[in-house]
Order: sequence, then structure tokens, then C-alpha cells
Amino acid sequence: MVIIDGLDKRYGNQGADVSALVDINLKIEEGEFICLLGPSGCGKSTLLKIVAGLIPATHGRMSIDGKAVDGPGPDRAVVFQDYALFPWMTVRDNVEFGLRARGRSAKERREIADGLLKTVGLADFAARFPHHLSGGMKQRVSIARALAVNPSLLLMDEPFGALDAQTRETLQDELLRIWREYKKTVIFVTHSIEEALYLSDRIVVMTARPGRIKQVIAVSEPRPRDMTSEAMGRLQREVRGVLGEEINRAAQLEQADMMAGA
Repeated sequence: MVIIDGLDKRYGNQGADVSALVDINLKIEEGEFICLLGPSGCGKSTLLKIVAGLIPATHGRMSIDGKAVDGPGPDRAVVFQDYALFPWMTVRDNVEFGLRARGRSAKERREIADGLLKTVGLADFAARFPHHLSGGMKQRVSIARALAVNPSLLLMDEPFGALDAQTRETLQDELLRIWREYKKTVIFVTHSIEEALYLSDRIVVMTARPGRIKQVIAVSEPRPRDMTSEAMGRLQREVRGVLGEEINRAAQLEQADMMAGA
């Protein structure tokens, strides 16, 4: 369980503080799939990095299973949009990286890595290097590497954002299959309403900067979801209406910034 209580994040900017996140309060149950959705610059990735322990909050508290978060930990793993694979390592060595850092034996590392590569459909590519792989295959390796350390919380920062539509849909289904199999809690950042509706149990819609939680929308339709159904259509219109207000406000803020700097 993740509990975020009164979390703020401010950055210093030439002597003036800039607020990125304001009064974030959220409770995420074990095994939930949560999507963070909001306009560009609203602090979605910042919130994810705070949960990961990569950057500190300015104010507020956050805990995972009752323990305060004060830095990175083995209970969390991050999957980034740009894959972040080591180009000089083979696919298998990339998946084994976190296990090696934790002192696992070569035999254990090999068994875990090969098992996960089979899970993500890349068993035949274990000895290849990242430059031999497509974007979708690289992201499968990133997911396998994240799962290798057996985190309770999987944090995903627009992992499919750079992929073509067909590959993206395939990996969405793969991710849901892996989520069901490994029973992880997932926090997933996206710009796509359709992706959030297809994947998540709840969608956390954030405001234009500074980022606040505007609304949390439950998606209770059974999986696999038919995005053309009447129920999903209603949900899509609801989410689009809530998010559209903030996209418009973000555009107004950007225009005001440009005029102020002119």
C-alpha cells in the first residue's frame, strides 16, 4: 500500500521558488493499477520520481507498506520511456544488472533472467545487444529488468510513448498479462486517455501547474476492455471533459509566460 499525504514539491529558480506539486493526497492499494494523467508539465513524472525515491519532496509524507520513503529501495523499480538499457551489455546481462548489484549468484541471475525473458517473449534474444532490437523489444527488456529484482511497486514513466500504435497496443496487453501474473502494484504515467482507460483500475487526473489532484476516476469495466462499448465511451467523455479543462488552462499559462517574457 502506498500512502501520499500532503506532498508538495518546489524547485528553486534564480532565488524564487517554483511549485511543481501542491498538496498531493493519494492512497493506492496493494495490487492496484493506477494511471497518472494530466497536461504536459503538471508534475506527473515528478510525482513518480518522488515515489521512486529519486528526488525528495519539499513537504509532506509518503510511505510504502507503513515505511517512510527517504530514497530508492528494493521494493520499487522504474521503467522509463527511453528504455535506459546499457548498450554494451547483452539483453540477458541487462536483465541481470539489478540482481548482480544485490549479490545474487551467477546461477540465480541466469535462471531469473532467462525465466523473465521467456515471459516477455525474448528468450531467443538473450545474447543479442540492444541495438539489434526494435523499440518494443527494448521496452520488453526494460520491463523484464524491472521485474527481475521482484519489486512490490512498478513505476512506469510513459513507457510506450515513443512506440508506434500497433506495438503500443501489443505491449499494453503484455503488461496487463504480466501485472496479473506477478501481482504487482503499478503506477503508470501517460498522456493518453485511451491508454489510461484500457489499463487502469483508477485514473488520477492532475491539474495544470502547479500539479494537484483534480479528480480520481474509477474504471470498473471488466478486462479485457472493449474500448468501443457504450460504458467505455461514457468514461472516455468524462475523462476527456475533466482533462480538457486543464489542457486549456495549461495553454493559457504558457501563453501568459510567453507574453511576460516578450
